[in-house]
Amino acid sequence: MIIEVVRLGQRLVRDDRVTTHAALVSRAFGASRIYMSEAAEDIPGTIHKMNRAWGGSFEAVVEPDPFGVIRRKKDAGYAVVHLTMYGRALNEYLKSEDAPDKMLVVIGASKVPPQIYRLADYNVAVGSQPHSEIAALAVFLDRVQGGSQLDRALEGATRRIIPTEFGKRVVDL
Repeated sequence: MIIEVVRLGQRLVRDDRVTTHAALVSRAFGASRIYMSEAAEDIPGTIHKMNRAWGGSFEAVVEPDPFGVIRRKKDAGYAVVHLTMYGRALNEYLKSEDAPDKMLVVIGASKVPPQIYRLADYNVAVGSQPHSEIAALAVFLDRVQGGSQLDRALEGATRRIIPTEFGKRVVDL
């Protein structure tokens, strides 16, 4: 399964950290790329450094036209899944839809333009309470992949975390 993410917009300067976290969650939970319509210039460099140390080839791309990305991906056969508090319940979506081979997950930063709801193949609600787009993204990516992304080893890693009940254990490879 190929999964990519689009983050729409950004709220004020405080969102640089949130945008970075959206990229980190996308990377850690199995996506191959995130497109950000607004982001600090250093975010793609931060992700590149993460890949050098922890492996993988995840990309963070600053793309000023998220609608163009969504249309291109739809034309390339991606299913567009918009995560929103107002969509179809996640459990209902998971029970009734087969996981597509290629998926573009759309998350918003602030008020999402109405055309996103129309462009999306699926508008999916992760829960029925207010929460962050990062929480919705993590839960969705985990559920749609059945947790398999948590067991994968990324190629090219020079460091790895060894799970332990107490303390931190990081090894250089």
